[in-house]
Amino acid sequence: MKTPQPLRQGAGLLALSAVLWLAGCATCGLDPQVAQTTDSVRAQLGEPTETWPHSDGSQRWTYWWGAYGRQTCMADFDAQGRMQKVENVLDEAHFLQVRPGMTQAQLRELLGPPSWIWHVQYHDQTVWSYRYVNPFCDVFHVGLTPAGLVEDSAHGLDPICDHEDRH
Repeated sequence: MKTPQPLRQGAGLLALSAVLWLAGCATCGLDPQVAQTTDSVRAQLGEPTETWPHSDGSQRWTYWWGAYGRQTCMADFDAQGRMQKVENVLDEAHFLQVRPGMTQAQLRELLGPPSWIWHVQYHDQTVWSYRYVNPFCDVFHVGLTPAGLVEDSAHGLDPICDHEDRH
């Protein structure tokens, strides 16, 4: 049976919309080609969730859009308040930077706040779980020791998804 033409066009528009949405995620709604400052970013995105000042006067701002948003944007500024970079940090490239021995503060500056936090009693670990955009409905888990240091990390199934279709 032949697929009707309007359905194929609609699917193409849907695919194009998805690509444009993902491209917007990468830059967090900010145009990296336009000179951005702390003032212009604040005007566009509001107050940051967290700020990370550095000893050289530069700073990193976190914008976190909640447990289901699957996006944490980091905007990096130089000492004069000019944006140097903006990116969604919930991706494999950033997950690969998580190392045993990192502190909670280092982890939070790298990935932002977790989607949720839970405890594994038998291993005496606190686990920070991060939702992120991926085709498998996975989450990224980071296990922290009682001293607050990264012990390990792994991917797992997101409990909000219907996983029976995965088998």
